[in-house]
Amino acid sequence: MQSAMKKKMLAIAPLFFPLIFLCFFSSALSASVITRLPGFRGPLPFYLETGYVEVDRENGGELFYYFIESESKPAEDPLFLWITGGPRCSAFSGLVFEIGPLKFVTAEYNGSLPSLVYNPYSWTKVANVIFVDSPLGSGFSYLRKDEGYDANDTSWSEQAYKFLTQWLVEHPQFISNPLYIAGDSYAGKIVPMVAKRILDGIDEGKEPLLNLQGYLIGNPFTGEKVDKNSRIPYAHNMGIISDDLFEMTQRSCVGQDYRTPTNSQCAKCLDTYDNFYSEINEGHILEMACAPDYEPNHLHRRMHATSDKRNLKQNLHFLQPPPFPDLSCRNYAYVLSYYWANTNTVRKALDIKLGTIKEWVRCNFNLPYTFGFDSNIDYHLSLLQRGYRALVYSGDHDLVIPFLGTRQWIKSLNSSIVENWRSWFVDGQVAGYTMSYSNNLTFATIKGAGHTAPEYKPKECQAMISRWIANAPL
Repeated sequence: MQSAMKKKMLAIAPLFFPLIFLCFFSSALSASVITRLPGFRGPLPFYLETGYVEVDRENGGELFYYFIESESKPAEDPLFLWITGGPRCSAFSGLVFEIGPLKFVTAEYNGSLPSLVYNPYSWTKVANVIFVDSPLGSGFSYLRKDEGYDANDTSWSEQAYKFLTQWLVEHPQFISNPLYIAGDSYAGKIVPMVAKRILDGIDEGKEPLLNLQGYLIGNPFTGEKVDKNSRIPYAHNMGIISDDLFEMTQRSCVGQDYRTPTNSQCAKCLDTYDNFYSEINEGHILEMACAPDYEPNHLHRRMHATSDKRNLKQNLHFLQPPPFPDLSCRNYAYVLSYYWANTNTVRKALDIKLGTIKEWVRCNFNLPYTFGFDSNIDYHLSLLQRGYRALVYSGDHDLVIPFLGTRQWIKSLNSSIVENWRSWFVDGQVAGYTMSYSNNLTFATIKGAGHTAPEYKPKECQAMISRWIANAPL
């Protein structure tokens, strides 16, 4: 009798465990399954869920997310938590401009809703991906009290950790999936912090126990001085500045620290460099220089006289849409995202809570953010010394965070080389260069890519991530 009862209890334990947490977090998450999206023809060919997770009860703060199941084997494939940089750029950028299964059709805006199409090079071919608008104030994430908007690196990582643990409690079928924290640009600083926070929770035995396997960061900011200091040698190597200017800058700037000039000659050299820097597209030095979509001055935006535009304008939530760049600019599609995300039909389809976000912006730089500590290298060391895997990749035409600096801080980790610098290939062509280390870190460049790499070379980046997940050589 007792044996039968014990077997019965063991059988219901997997159901009982999530139920306890569901009761505890019952008001923490709301979710909707989305089968169609305005601007996309027909039903979505993948599983999309959107929703909110409460991460700041005191100030009524909820993080909004888009979850896309793996298009291969969702029960077995890894789970990625994708964090977009900024700070406070919407994770929707990662979804439609980088690694997700949707992308905008770049066509001249005529007043109708921008069109979306399927991206065959999505990372959701091999992974389940949660795209989360973080920290609070990003994308559709919101607070009911303004006091909670004052964020920093630590609070951002804590919000992401709290989000993930609560999301998994309500999605217990993914708790055992291999977990990776991922992101790019400024999120390169936050991702290892989130991973370390998860590791601390595992060490403390906190439930649910997450199956953390590692992390991956692209074109990553670290806070190390090499991030910005590498811009000048990179600009010299790429023929943007002369030998004379480079050598004079090296001599006059103490310790070859180019972030803050320490004397008048150094300041003069850096001013000259800044003039060259301002003339080109720092995100990809070979592409057109175009005005960013987050410029504060929107007074010179294009005005279209079509009746469709006027009708749509009445249905828009934003007051000052950003100006359209030239159609040949890559960031033309960025502006289309404003016209898409700020329509009532789209917000209804995504199940956005009424009255939470008046105006969606791709990158919200108007809210306060305190940049705390200088470097996250200790977080990398803590994770790598415990055997967690890491993939660090860089577009080799990025002047925002040049790969030279990324390679330098990786070298500072003092791990021995397992596989030295070599080419890696896609379709028989060189896709970039890679090397791997004994601490489970793999570094890769993506040839011809900018900031950030998947936007410029989606096919190559999909091949890279597929191989890395499978523990295969790039």
